[in-house]
Amino acid sequence: MKSDQKSGRKREGLRLRARLRALYHGDSPTAVKFRLGIIALDLAIIAFFVAGPILRETRAFYALDYAIAAVLVIDLAARILASTDIKAWAKRPLAWVDLAVLATLLFPVWLANFGFLRVLRLWTLIESDFFWRTVGRRYDNTRWEELTKAFVRLLTFVFVITGFVYATFIGRYEGIGGWVDALYWTVTSLTTTGYGDISLPGVWGRLLSIAVMLVGVSLFIRLMQVLVRPHKVRHACPRCALLLHDPDAVHCKACGQILCIPNDE
Repeated sequence: MKSDQKSGRKREGLRLRARLRALYHGDSPTAVKFRLGIIALDLAIIAFFVAGPILRETRAFYALDYAIAAVLVIDLAARILASTDIKAWAKRPLAWVDLAVLATLLFPVWLANFGFLRVLRLWTLIESDFFWRTVGRRYDNTRWEELTKAFVRLLTFVFVITGFVYATFIGRYEGIGGWVDALYWTVTSLTTTGYGDISLPGVWGRLLSIAVMLVGVSLFIRLMQVLVRPHKVRHACPRCALLLHDPDAVHCKACGQILCIPNDE
């Protein structure tokens, strides 16, 4: 009797995992609608971060915070069940970002200064195949995908650094009197303009300034490269596996193999 119950629960668990796998990774209309709902959740978290300073003094703040946290817990649990390899899922940086965001939602009082980490959901959203297979299917593996990712990386970096500077130096350094001041410092440091009217004090302030300049300029240059670089299409050469080719390429420039690149013409 007990063995039948165990086998029955096991079968139910397998059916549940198969169903979740079909929703998260399938191409059916139901799966696409489901993933659109998950993407709407990601956008809600990002909007909640932007509106956080305004909503924090209202009664609705904590209700919205815990409601989003509850949905995110369900989403993370479903993603784990849908994964074919849980250990591989746990090793992904995007999974740890989701857990960090969840922590700021579950403990908004104690982790209020880390609320800026929620904007990382924008980065995880755009970097995931989940998004491009659902919303961006038309632009998957195209120049638009590269451009969008490069822009979002830079935008996320600016918002994360701005949030970190605001949370760390507000009330401790008179130069940072509000969120706009933190944003202003981030942009002037990233562009190496350095007007000098706001500069972070101490050794840690200087080290942070150096990191923002180096990483920010690298991300900005990457965005410019995507904008001005000649357009390439992704098509693996069957002989040498070269991935990027000119849109009208007939032969692989690396090995001379004849290519058959699909196009809409």
